[in-house]
Amino acid sequence: MTLTFDLSSLQDTADFARALQPLLKRGDIICLYGDLGSGKTTFVQALGQVLGIEEDIDSPSFVMLKEYHSGRLPLYHLDLYRIKEPSELMDLGLFDIIESGVTAIEWPQIAEQLLPYQTLCLHFEFDGQKRELKVKGEPNYLVILKDNKQHKEI
Repeated sequence: MTLTFDLSSLQDTADFARALQPLLKRGDIICLYGDLGSGKTTFVQALGQVLGIEEDIDSPSFVMLKEYHSGRLPLYHLDLYRIKEPSELMDLGLFDIIESGVTAIEWPQIAEQLLPYQTLCLHFEFDGQKRELKVKGEPNYLVILKDNKQHKEI
């Protein structure tokens, strides 16, 4: 099952993060797919806010990993765009942090084969006018998110 959400506004993104937040637990991984400007970092900012993160969240493009520990759960925000080999993931300490909090990974393609099966996949799409989010992953998360009024099932 895939759920699709309309993210026409920043409020829509915040509402989705608010619906997802209570479901999250230590060890959860959220893979963020989408082109530049599609809303991946904006989602992580909204998620951080509803988790109670006090620090400003910005893109980890150049440092590849940012950690936030002031919220309900630690939030690890990775950007793997510049990673060329899976072996480079070890240098980031990815597998050391996964169980410690919630891990949000932008450009996760290089790590897909190494991640646990229970990963939640968020596919952000922006056509210049309309933003949509397609969600695939844990059935228990999808059942609860399905009750959110802003989705359509495909």
